[in-house]
Amino acid sequence: MQAISDIRCFVLDMDGTIYLGKDLFPCTKPFLAAVERTGRKYYFFTNNSSKSQQVYLDRLARYGIPVTREQMMTSSHVIMDYLREKHPGEGIYLVGTPALWNEFSKAGMPLTDEHPSIVILGFDTTLTYEKLERACYFLRHGCTYYAINQDWNCPIEGGEFIPDCGSMAKLIEASTGRKPEFFGKPTRHTMDYIVRHTGCRPEEIAVVGDRLYTDIAVTQGTGAKSILVLTGETKREDVEKSSVQPDIIVESLADITGSLLQADG
Repeated sequence: MQAISDIRCFVLDMDGTIYLGKDLFPCTKPFLAAVERTGRKYYFFTNNSSKSQQVYLDRLARYGIPVTREQMMTSSHVIMDYLREKHPGEGIYLVGTPALWNEFSKAGMPLTDEHPSIVILGFDTTLTYEKLERACYFLRHGCTYYAINQDWNCPIEGGEFIPDCGSMAKLIEASTGRKPEFFGKPTRHTMDYIVRHTGCRPEEIAVVGDRLYTDIAVTQGTGAKSILVLTGETKREDVEKSSVQPDIIVESLADITGSLLQADG
């Protein structure tokens, strides 16, 4: 796997890539150890905007994987970086969970229920009709409109799914005719964020994940590599039917581990 030897930084999806449901894959820790042993870096990235960064840090710690805050990236951080640069000080009406509100508040984002300039839609598992009504009102009156992640559904235990941020955006679109600009995977906003925060060139970065339309699509046209693992949502037959094609397909992280150790002797 020659392409692996050029990679200096791995950005890992979580569910379906390093664990499935509540179970950590046996290949995860040996892979992370091999990344460190060969002088490379790894980060984690989740599109889930309903939970805080700390939730994921705590979960990784329970698995015996201590990471710094800088190593745990979320779609929420992508949009907050953008807001600091493009909309400093502008009032935000945020449709999101208490955890997301807390993330924005801690980051100094000016949240308001009255006369905002911007409406931001997150994956809100506490969504109410009142929130929808206010968001639609503000959008009809000209507010800028952003949404954090465009996933249609979020997988849950038992192989079931619940509506995610992309589905909620469709509901608002049906009422207002407004479509948001999205920020999580697979948008270019996310890859730009990854490049800035890892300090690596796109050609040195590999995004590893189990979803074609987010994890793999985010690298398209950027110079970064995509590695599809078959431990989660996508199966080989799905790749054959998809317009989004990964650079590398592996059964699991174990295949990358072997290639790393072989490439570095």
